[in-house]
Amino acid sequence: MASRAVATSLKTSAAVNKRHIRLASFNIQTGITTSSYRDYIIGSWRHIWPSQKRLPNLIRIAHLLRSFDVVGLQEVDGGGVRSHHIVQTQYLAETAGFAYWHNQVNRRIGNLALHSNGLLSRIKPDFIHDYKLPGLPGRGALLARFGAVGEDALYLCILHLALSRRARLKQIAFVSELIRDLPHVVLMGDLNCEPNSPELNLLTSATELCDPMCELKTFPSWRPHKMLDHILVTPSLLVTHVHVINFACSDHLPIAMEVELPDQLAVAA
Repeated sequence: MASRAVATSLKTSAAVNKRHIRLASFNIQTGITTSSYRDYIIGSWRHIWPSQKRLPNLIRIAHLLRSFDVVGLQEVDGGGVRSHHIVQTQYLAETAGFAYWHNQVNRRIGNLALHSNGLLSRIKPDFIHDYKLPGLPGRGALLARFGAVGEDALYLCILHLALSRRARLKQIAFVSELIRDLPHVVLMGDLNCEPNSPELNLLTSATELCDPMCELKTFPSWRPHKMLDHILVTPSLLVTHVHVINFACSDHLPIAMEVELPDQLAVAA
């Protein structure tokens, strides 16, 4: 399925002002359960071919995400053969009761796999745009706006950065230029780099973003010792809670954050 230019509404929500927003970011590895480095070898076929374990894992993930308002997803399949032609972002939105969803396809392997980023939201996005990131094809950033243009808008950027540092630095430079003048920003995703890396240092120096999760570990899920997944925010957003969720259903652990919005940023659900 092609990436959608606007969010898809699944149901009508009553307009409710939100002061606290519960956020989550999760690299779901297309619903593959990885519990050791050995699984990367013996289970490598599941990255391309269908597996009966995917759907039960998606159901587990949907139950986990029900308590959040906005979720950024990485390593989602956009409806390829390997996922039984299920657009996983849409499936998670419908199963977990999110009113709005958006799937960004970044790389296609024939009709076998559609590598994607995804957005799930209980708050109506006013605007969503997909960007291709510099470097080899296959990496993208999704930028959503909640609220009117200007000082009263909240922006959310979801991305999955490359494996090589050289590519990540180019991608960070691109994203920094994209968001540097926006007043209220949440950036989340699998950044494939740790706090105090050159990439994160570039991002925080080129923007006003700060990383409240720098001491938490997300990878690998069975014995986490690296912080590769991040939620960064601008200083206007007060972080009231942040943690890694002990939920081994991928090779990454999901991360969660609650932020309090300034009065002018109360958004309609």
